[in-house]
Amino acid sequence: MDFNITLENKRVRLQPLQLADFEALKPIALLPELWKVALNAIDDGAALQGYLEKAVQDRQRQAAIPFLVFDKQKRCVAGSTRFMAIDLPNKRVEIGSTWIHPSLQGTGLNKAMKYAMLQYAFETAGLNRVELKTDERNQLSQNAMRSIGAQYEGTLRQHAITSSGFVRNTMYFSILAAEWPDVKRRIFAQYDFVTG
Repeated sequence: MDFNITLENKRVRLQPLQLADFEALKPIALLPELWKVALNAIDDGAALQGYLEKAVQDRQRQAAIPFLVFDKQKRCVAGSTRFMAIDLPNKRVEIGSTWIHPSLQGTGLNKAMKYAMLQYAFETAGLNRVELKTDERNQLSQNAMRSIGAQYEGTLRQHAITSSGFVRNTMYFSILAAEWPDVKRRIFAQYDFVTG
């Protein structure tokens, strides 16, 4: 995997997340509704700065590929996402830490992001498995995962403690390389951002 890659289609550009993205992301990151059921909340500028610093460090040590999300249709910075839990020997990766401005949720942006990432994971990086996980309370995230063809695998009970102290159950979803051609045709082919 290329840890400095930019992924792009007609709707979205996913470019390497940088410390310099602080000001562009701050108005989005400090929206409290983004973090109601998140594992870790960004609640002030210092938390955002720490988030960006850790993201850059994770990329440098090849533990994650964090992206700034730019919505090409709306011509604005929209949030962040990443490849994480990268396990190249076992050809698997997780897509996670995804947060986008609430006004852009449900507009097709998330599907364009996921398409770019899934296409790269399966067609370029040659991975066998892409994982996604979410808090059991996060119905919006569960619906989004199902809407891109991800299969529910199970729930890990009392799996993680959130920054608020809540002990959450974590739901796991995945898409496999063998499933990707059908998912691409059945789910994504209808969208104008799909090429190739």
